[in-house]
Amino acid sequence: MEAYTDFAQVYDIFMDDTPYEEWCAFLLSLLQKYEIKEQVTDENLMQEQNSILDLGCGTGTLTELLAAKGYDMIGIDHSQEMLQIAMDKRERSGLDILYLLQDMRAFELYGTVGAVISVCDSLNYLLSEEDLLKVFGLVHNYLYPNGLFVFDFNTVYKYECVIGDATIAENREDCSFIWENYYHAKEEINEYDLTIFVKNKSGDLGRELFSRFQETHYQRGYRLSQMQKLIARAGLIFLTAYDADTHGEVTAESERIYVVARKGQNEKANDK
Repeated sequence: MEAYTDFAQVYDIFMDDTPYEEWCAFLLSLLQKYEIKEQVTDENLMQEQNSILDLGCGTGTLTELLAAKGYDMIGIDHSQEMLQIAMDKRERSGLDILYLLQDMRAFELYGTVGAVISVCDSLNYLLSEEDLLKVFGLVHNYLYPNGLFVFDFNTVYKYECVIGDATIAENREDCSFIWENYYHAKEEINEYDLTIFVKNKSGDLGRELFSRFQETHYQRGYRLSQMQKLIARAGLIFLTAYDADTHGEVTAESERIYVVARKGQNEKANDK
């Protein structure tokens, strides 16, 4: 069953406590700390350096925040329903954001970008190292020389020891959900079975009516050592990693990790 179809309509409701502004501030601090040092005068090159690709942008909340900070934003997502919500936000904000309906394993751009980000565990939806390597290779190809790649991922520890085989439920006035987790230890894959109820208009007798729909999501946990090897195989340079909760050193009990990598300074994009 394809993920983020019906769920897209209530995604922002259930994510309303997500600290997007904190995430944005942290990403900005990383972009500034490891910024491209090369000075260019060509207007097109300056625009490329100032552009950011948001891989797995979803409904565009973080994309909008970064665009409001002055970056030229491109958002890519594989869910048409999620992108439609992102484009509705763009219409309301008036921000100049390019959204593309693409699979991140085969995305295409018209030129290079100064940075690529991918957060909110988007990369965990890739269930094999081969798929991760495809994405990392494309990131390498479309990054401006010395450009940054910043992404997060949920760890094996999180799925195995924290949320695996747990059930989460939340009830709102207009919608509710049941989120059942099943951890498959051999494959290190977490299965999310979502059941969602959304209130419709009242029926003829004044009774409240709800639509019920289901989705199944699969995410694979990864280890930092795996990510470091794949980054190197893709031709990128690993710079550092942070525990996503503490912004400090990664530990054996880190549940989500930020990784910062870079493309070599003298590398050019490959011809497509």
